[in-house]
Amino acid sequence: MSNHRKTSQILKQRARRSSVGISRIIIKTVLWCGLLGMIAGGTGLVLLYFYINEDLPKISKLSDYHPPVISTVYSEDNQKIGEFYKERRIVIPISAIPQMLKEAFISAEDSRFYSHPGIDIIGIIRAFVKNLEAGGVVQGGSTITQQVTKSFLLTPERSYTRKIKEAILAYRITKTFSKDEILFLYLNQIYLGHGAYGVESAAETYFGKSVSQLNIAECALLAGLPQAPSKYSPFR
Repeated sequence: MSNHRKTSQILKQRARRSSVGISRIIIKTVLWCGLLGMIAGGTGLVLLYFYINEDLPKISKLSDYHPPVISTVYSEDNQKIGEFYKERRIVIPISAIPQMLKEAFISAEDSRFYSHPGIDIIGIIRAFVKNLEAGGVVQGGSTITQQVTKSFLLTPERSYTRKIKEAILAYRITKTFSKDEILFLYLNQIYLGHGAYGVESAAETYFGKSVSQLNIAECALLAGLPQAPSKYSPFR
């Protein structure tokens, strides 16, 4: 019996050592596979970046903003008698746009505008959750900077490649331009319905006044238009 117990103990010890050895091999294999996967993934991302970076447009063109604007015809007694335009736009400096109107657009379109680097990861996650709950697209994750990127530098195609380009360019724009410069481009370029491009043209179109004369309700209404200008038009 004594020899039998000794033999049994030896076999159990060997089994435990074998089990420990196998566990170590499995752990090492998983770790190596994970490391190789991370290296492969990282290499893939680097190669993808260089591939996409080859044909990215230059953001320097944003420094020279000269969009189509209204050409106005006046009579001899200085009365306006006509307008000619491809896009009905009146470009105004950011200093001429009331703080209330700027805050209305930021609140509606990109609440973390002043804190994110052009791409709002928190906003993307929040939009994904909202859309998942609603069973459809009810909220977008694009920042104001991404909208500027899409409007000035990229085509409107829907693809993952374009979204990656958009994110890279938005980050570069934030590193190159101030937030007010980005907001200046956005608020003068955006389409707000009924042929009105930019907030000054929209204020004249809908309310017959300059943005400097808008009240809080009118600012809120203009800020709500980018989502669906025709649907939310005050004329309707």
